Amino acid sequence: MISYLLLALLTVFFALNMGASGIAPSFASTYGGRLIKKKKALLLFGFFVILGAVTLGKGVAATLGKGLLPQEYINFNVVLVILGSASLGLFLANILKIPQSTSQVTVGAIVGAGLHFQHLNVKTIFWKILPMWVVLPLLAYFLTWLIYRKIYPPEHDNLHIYQKLFANEKKLRLSALLMSCYVAFAIGTNNVGNAVGPLFGAGILGINLGLLLVSPLFGIGALVLGKGTLETAGKEIVPLGLFSSTLVLFVTATLLIFASILGIPQSLVQLNIFSIFAISCLKNGHKRTLDQRLTKKTFLIWTVTPLISMIISYLLLFLIK
Repeated sequence: MISYLLLALLTVFFALNMGASGIAPSFASTYGGRLIKKKKALLLFGFFVILGAVTLGKGVAATLGKGLLPQEYINFNVVLVILGSASLGLFLANILKIPQSTSQVTVGAIVGAGLHFQHLNVKTIFWKILPMWVVLPLLAYFLTWLIYRKIYPPEHDNLHIYQKLFANEKKLRLSALLMSCYVAFAIGTNNVGNAVGPLFGAGILGINLGLLLVSPLFGIGALVLGKGTLETAGKEIVPLGLFSSTLVLFVTATLLIFASILGIPQSLVQLNIFSIFAISCLKNGHKRTLDQRLTKKTFLIWTVTPLISMIISYLLLFLIK
């Protein structure tokens, strides 16, 4: 009984931290653009995460539950280690107020377990997951750059676009808000599976029930722990206007849903930040953007925390054995 209580608490803790990390890429651009108040952003985030999880969340949960590590190696203790290791990596990023990829810390923890058991689906990792982790963020950057470059900087050839945008400002504000909800939906399709997948792999919860139980915790986590990451991504990197907010949200959410349909655990945080970097580079230049202390800190945390979760997972299983 105590062991199951510990697992339940750990799952809740992990989901809360994922919600805290996920609020930034969904509502940071609209919040930073002063299109919505913080409390309303948190509530809408929770609702649409649940909707995304119950409709398109099965693929990622299945990949993490049986696609990386053979199910015969996923037992109760292994699930505890995987969720605990991923939670520590994610919690570290939240303490530092850097939005982090829940997918990468989860995959890192599962890889640590696979290295311990010397049974890991290398083909899925190196030919399916890792290529997408490289290609999709770069695609988010270049798509945002190409589209935003059409209107920035203001020139004689694109003034007619500005006139249309300003003439429909109310519709544009509504579109930006809808895109924030679209991103929250995308998070539900992908990131909820990070917690549900290991539980499904061990036979503790079915996918459907797990998605339904875990997804509401994302909204609670955003409300309790997510205010710092929302401030960081929404205001400290680059202030976003109506059009740029809508563009960033549309590009990143669409790419994440694409990954979810393929069953690939993908980082929306990185898709979002790369898209925001494209806006910043157009406004401030590449050198100034990349020289920012926050930018360097973000890339460092992205690199270190998945490795930390992998090492913790490997060592904990070694100690248990």
